[in-house]
Amino acid sequence: MNYYSDESEWRWLFKNAVDWNKILPLYYKSYPTEDGFENQEELLSFFEEMLNQTGDWAGNTLEARAQTLDRDGAGTLVDGKTIPGEALSATYREASELGFHGVSLPREYGGLDIPITLTGLQCTQVGRACGATLVQLAFFSSIGEMIHRFGSPWMKEKFIPKIVEGSLSGAMALTEPGSGSDLGSLKTTAVKQDDDTYLLNGSKCFISNGGGGIQLVLARVKGDPENLHGISLFLVEQEIEGHEGLNYVVTKNEEKMGLHGSFTTEILYENTVAHMIGKQKEGFLYMLNLMNSARLAVSAQAVGGIENALAYARDYAQERKQFGKPIAELPLMKRNLEDYETERDALRALIVDTLSHYDIYRFYDRKKGEVNGDLTREEQEEFEEAKIWIRKRTPIIKYYSCEAYTYLSQKAIQVLGGYGFVKEYPLERLHRDSFAPLLYEGTSQIQALMAMKDLLKYATKDPARFLKNIFFKHPKAAFGNDVRDWDMDFRKIHYHFKKKMIKLFLKTLNPPKNAKVLNPKDWMDEEKVNCLMIHAETLCQASSYMETLRILMNHANKDDDRKGLYFRYAKLVKPRLESIYKDWEIQ
Repeated sequence: MNYYSDESEWRWLFKNAVDWNKILPLYYKSYPTEDGFENQEELLSFFEEMLNQTGDWAGNTLEARAQTLDRDGAGTLVDGKTIPGEALSATYREASELGFHGVSLPREYGGLDIPITLTGLQCTQVGRACGATLVQLAFFSSIGEMIHRFGSPWMKEKFIPKIVEGSLSGAMALTEPGSGSDLGSLKTTAVKQDDDTYLLNGSKCFISNGGGGIQLVLARVKGDPENLHGISLFLVEQEIEGHEGLNYVVTKNEEKMGLHGSFTTEILYENTVAHMIGKQKEGFLYMLNLMNSARLAVSAQAVGGIENALAYARDYAQERKQFGKPIAELPLMKRNLEDYETERDALRALIVDTLSHYDIYRFYDRKKGEVNGDLTREEQEEFEEAKIWIRKRTPIIKYYSCEAYTYLSQKAIQVLGGYGFVKEYPLERLHRDSFAPLLYEGTSQIQALMAMKDLLKYATKDPARFLKNIFFKHPKAAFGNDVRDWDMDFRKIHYHFKKKMIKLFLKTLNPPKNAKVLNPKDWMDEEKVNCLMIHAETLCQASSYMETLRILMNHANKDDDRKGLYFRYAKLVKPRLESIYKDWEIQ
């Protein structure tokens, strides 16, 4: 199967849901392009051909290899180095031959410098075939992006061409045994040397692809503050030309519940030679850049896994006969499958729309990082708008897609009954693999708290503006009947959501009667904020449903044929929203 040409939904999203009219002029200032494309249509046809190529590779070769990779594992650990096994090595060779690693990286280092939306779509394809494979492949271009954005010129010239050709990959080393989500408490130290290098000492755990060759490591220069503002970012090579032995050692490859085909490692730094990236004490800010893109990649992995699980369940249900007919035609099973696939298609729309915003944000962020990279006033406005969307969307899409993957892969197993529980069929692997995205790049609960933090910041920064939402007219009164059905339906749902959310904030944060209600300081009582935090996860859930509904409504405005998906999804989530509102009323 080809994961692009055989999927009408992805073809529609590519052509209609990505803001190509805004994105392409950023990358291609004139036509013909450097590659000879005469117009936007030719360029998009080329992009589609790339998606066809990776769709064929993922849907056939990688899908067929996934069970073997799960059984045999990523490879072995020998004398402090990870050695890829036969299956993973074959994938690496094929990825290099396809030019997979250089799609979004700059031309001057051998890449194609194509909008990163394309890379995101390719990630869904690889994630659908095999989540573990995506983990291993993602740490080529993502590390290259970080080096290009924040590294010094010699780092770019030395490492990015090797990443593009597939001879070098990397890892981001954040987590330590005593500091998981609390990065500010990390213990890895850095001491500056006379030659401007640093010596790192410490350890990291749960590091994906830790033996890839280079690492971006968070550490604290001795004497810097013991918090997030005291962290710096360093680049380390495992093997340094002219140096004897390894610069850092992989001490363990974890045996995991799922994602057997990826390396998850412990790392030991003992006087490890490192180079600081950027400015001292700004490492956490730099790492946030990578974490944004990483969370989108994890979302793509989850959406791909959902596609695989539901496709297998659908095929089985259409072939499996009980009571004289395929079980897909039995009323309850028919409804269940339709509901699962509705959520799948809604998540596809959510990730494509978010990638579109991210592409704009990423382009201007890269430009700001260049020499003389000042933005014009108009560019700065576009950058700030995209930044708002990315800050809002990143936690909710990571939360929603990953939670849905575990839920829907479980439901897919139940479609198969007992067969879904045995290793002969891929669903038990997909379900095992689904738990990892819930955990890395920030757990679901961390994503919920991030989303809550932004809402809280918005509400307390300007309470008057926040409370003004109470006085909005009901959509029917404000807009009358001259609105399309799906548009009005969304406005009503959104109006109801805002009323319930504001009521929750007022109930938990409302200052004492003798305080000034519109004074931001009077809203920040710690005990009351903690009461609101209890609802972080349900607020994140509700926000994810609202954002998805908004996107589906916009798609229906572009194409009347999309209204069916909007109404199916609205029917699916309305009861969930009402359940959340009832929870908010309980204190």
